[in-house]
Amino acid sequence: MTRFLLVFMLLLPVLMVLELTAPAQQWFVLPWTSLLTRITAFLLSAFDANAMSYGKILLDTRSGIGVSVEAGCNGVEACIILLAAMLAYPAPWKLKLLGILGGSVAVQAVNVLRVISLFYLARWDKDFFEFAHLYLWQALIMLDVLIVWLVWIRIVAQRTLPPPPSTPLVAEA
Repeated sequence: MTRFLLVFMLLLPVLMVLELTAPAQQWFVLPWTSLLTRITAFLLSAFDANAMSYGKILLDTRSGIGVSVEAGCNGVEACIILLAAMLAYPAPWKLKLLGILGGSVAVQAVNVLRVISLFYLARWDKDFFEFAHLYLWQALIMLDVLIVWLVWIRIVAQRTLPPPPSTPLVAEA
């Protein structure tokens, strides 16, 4: 447990600082954020013809109200926390890679729901939008990361623990 905490506490700030570098922003974060708004607009277009994306902005063409998906709202930091936790946990590399891939997809799926809800809340009620944006969804995304990580740990434990002995350990008299 101590090893996990030390590795996690070292990895997390390193990954967060790397994410803030100009190359990471230019080649990963900004394109990812744009893709996130395009995916969200595509999903919304199934039932809302007025939703469109432009770069990192998700816009209602009818009302002109929209949301700009900024750093912290694109799910990248949540995925970095999950990445650091999975890399720090003692597990086979194959399970780590599968966990990182599957976990990131799960976190981003919840993040798409977050962006959709905030898009509609911005049109409906500015005060509730602010509450949901600053408090509710921040907590829910971190809860999502924690749940994904705990589910992954359970899968790792099931696949890496030795099978139970087939004979009883207690001698019979």
